Parts: sequence; C-alpha cells; structure tokens
Amino acid sequence: MSAMFETYRGAVYPWHCDHMGHMNVMWYVGKFDEATWNFFAGIGVTPSFLRETKRTMAAVQQNITYRRELRAGDVVAVRSGVLEIREKVVKFVHEMREAQSGEIAAVCVITGVHVDGETRKSTVFPPEIVARGRERLCSYELGR
Repeated sequence: MSAMFETYRGAVYPWHCDHMGHMNVMWYVGKFDEATWNFFAGIGVTPSFLRETKRTMAAVQQNITYRRELRAGDVVAVRSGVLEIREKVVKFVHEMREAQSGEIAAVCVITGVHVDGETRKSTVFPPEIVARGRERLCSYELGR
C-alpha cells in the first residue's frame, strides 16, 4: 500500500547553500514546510477550511533524517503520505528526492495536532478529513 503523492517540487539555489557547498538544514525544513501545506490541502485541511472553522494545526514533533547532500542546481521533489491518523492527530512522512537521480536526500516525519483556534485546545478532525487521510495511508519503512 502506497498512497504517497507529490507535495513539493523546486530547485536548490546558491543562496540555499552554506559554506560547505550544500543545502543548509534550514532550507530542508523550509521545503518540508511547504510540502506540509500541500499535504494538508490534499487531505482537506485547506486554508479556507482553517479560516472558516477557526481551526489551526500544531506541529508537536518533527524528525529529519539526512541521507544525501543537495547542491545548487539540484531539482528536488517531495512525496508525502499518512503514517497514522486519529481523531485529533495526524502523523505523516515526507520523502525528499533529488529528482534527476531519484536518490533520497532526506526523510521527515511530522506529528501534527488539530487545534481549535479560539480555545487553543486539541479538537477532533471532521470525519471527511479522517476519511481522506485514511485514503493516503502508506506503509513507509523509515529505515530504508
């Protein structure tokens, strides 16, 4: 079962690189963040949903594993999938690949909590978001 879908595609620019010549960790985080918002939209947690329902999402844990350096000029693609979705929590994975070679550059696992923006307390996802999340369930081996 693999319901991963593309959530980001972009390039590494020279200003993304540090004094060692490869993309600095802050840019991996930024690209994964952009992928996160596309991922959320893909399961129904859209900007309009968040505004209209006065809901927010809070990242409570983020783990990144770096596998391969990226350099200026590399094109990267991120695919994402749901590892687990419960009534208030979603755990998902982003896999960043160097697009030409297909090599995995980094893997990011994030746990997010659905929050009521007014009470600032966790709240249940609507059933349709849980259902869409379950459609995107993937069996991702984190050590691969």
